[in-house]
Amino acid sequence: MSHTINGVEKEVDDYGYLLEPDYSEEAVQVIAAAEGLALTEQHWTVINFLREKYKEDGHTPSLRNLIKGLQEDGGMPEADSGLLFELFPDGGAAKQGCKVGGLPQPLGKGGY
Repeated sequence: MSHTINGVEKEVDDYGYLLEPDYSEEAVQVIAAAEGLALTEQHWTVINFLREKYKEDGHTPSLRNLIKGLQEDGGMPEADSGLLFELFPDGGAAKQGCKVGGLPQPLGKGGY
């Protein structure tokens, strides 16, 4: 499987995550459509936060750290696990948010 983004075919892993990050807006639009998500401003806030953390740290935060970061620094004081699972129903923002954001698969427990 792959996604065609800006006319280029991008490879994905067995779970649908891009193998190499793509920070373009089109990547988000293509993957969100494939995931059946209609993006809101809240989606974009989470996606942009995840992308920045990936650029800074080389990986994305755990759900707990994602919520804390969004509340304190990410401009989303209303963030909590319920809201993030509502926005990203297939695994939450720490998983589906990364996928839709054009990022590789998160490292998982112990990798943060």
